[in-house]
Amino acid sequence: MHSEIIKPKKKVRGGVAVSHEKHTKDMPVKRLPAPETVTLPMRQHIGAPCTPTVKVGDTVKIGQVIGDSDQYVSAPVHASVSGKVTAVKEVKLASGLVSQAVIIENDGELTEAEFSPPCMDTKEDFVKAVRASGLVGLGGAGFPTHVKLNVPADKTVDTLIINAAECEPYITVDYRECIDNSWDVFNGVHLLKDMLGVQRVVIAVEDNKPEAIKILERIAEKEDTDDKIKVMPLKSKYPQGAEKMMVLSATGRKVPPGALPADVGCVVMNVASAAFIARYIKTGKPLVSRSLTVDGSAIVQPQNIRVPIGTEIDYILKACGGFREEPEKIVCGGPMMGMAIVDTHHPILKSNNALLAFTKDDMSLKTETDCIHCGRCAKACPLSLMPTLIHRFAVARDAKKLEHAGAMVCMECGSCAYSCPAGKPLVQYMRHAKSVLREEAQKK
Repeated sequence: MHSEIIKPKKKVRGGVAVSHEKHTKDMPVKRLPAPETVTLPMRQHIGAPCTPTVKVGDTVKIGQVIGDSDQYVSAPVHASVSGKVTAVKEVKLASGLVSQAVIIENDGELTEAEFSPPCMDTKEDFVKAVRASGLVGLGGAGFPTHVKLNVPADKTVDTLIINAAECEPYITVDYRECIDNSWDVFNGVHLLKDMLGVQRVVIAVEDNKPEAIKILERIAEKEDTDDKIKVMPLKSKYPQGAEKMMVLSATGRKVPPGALPADVGCVVMNVASAAFIARYIKTGKPLVSRSLTVDGSAIVQPQNIRVPIGTEIDYILKACGGFREEPEKIVCGGPMMGMAIVDTHHPILKSNNALLAFTKDDMSLKTETDCIHCGRCAKACPLSLMPTLIHRFAVARDAKKLEHAGAMVCMECGSCAYSCPAGKPLVQYMRHAKSVLREEAQKK
């Protein structure tokens, strides 16, 4: 049997054609030397933050648990360098949130804790092992992976979707994962397929990555003896990589507002997460480092790098040659959904997949003017929302109308703001709308 390249089941609504800025696509990931210190926040994922399990003066090894929680939606934090704990204190994250953090002074010895492959006789053992690895979504969302894999007994999952779309401009680490670690990807895919008991696997890749499609298809043909793994090229269009969009493309099923992919029989996994699971099951070494793309017009040496989690952003930027000129904006993540930062002394978290720095010439912002009711934002919205209505109700703080307009459904992809000729910061208005609804809910 031969694995086939399949076409999407359904075309994704809306979206925008962003510029193709994959400058680092031909650059294999380079591992940077570990910094002198790392700062490991206890809040590195969606859900409950961890509590430090070490104290000042403790000596730790790479891979040792330094923070954990008894809450279900949480994932442990591990030491990314060996050395001495010099502080346990609150730090401010790039998002503006404050978190407890463990600061470790690197002893330069790179001493690792003792690892061994986890024993897995059942699916429950597998889920426990994934939790112990500390894995959260490496595509940017930061959702604890073990929660996603622990499908409730009342739900039947028949499709595993591996997300290798990487539709954000500039970011290429998932592409490099497909090229450089394709066997890890497929080992992870087979493991997930067997453990979840799914009948079908779809690997989704945007069609602007032909080399990745070729490699994945070749290995699928060779290794997929029961013809259940398919490679699905997607038209290069943002936001093809969003979870709900991926489910629609791969299966034709719509994930209802407030529901999860498991509610329609799917599990969506980032390609780098699948590859990491394969390596972890083989070695037992938890998540202590991650790859990210460093690019943008202000960066002297754009490249893909791998760094210990907790490495300071400033250290990474300097390791990439620093700036050609003073950057107008530095973004943590992609230009569409990433977060602009004003301080480069924040640490890299598990969910960070890019650092971008742009010169003033590339950051000319539109002057906000009155809405001309052109409808481009509504046309671009992949979730069929009316951003102009939500904007109006958010300014008026009308919670009832915001709820009716579906403000909480917004995934903040930025397609509306990208399309707006009036230069309105519609994503910020969407976030404001959500905060109005949350405040109203707290009053009840």
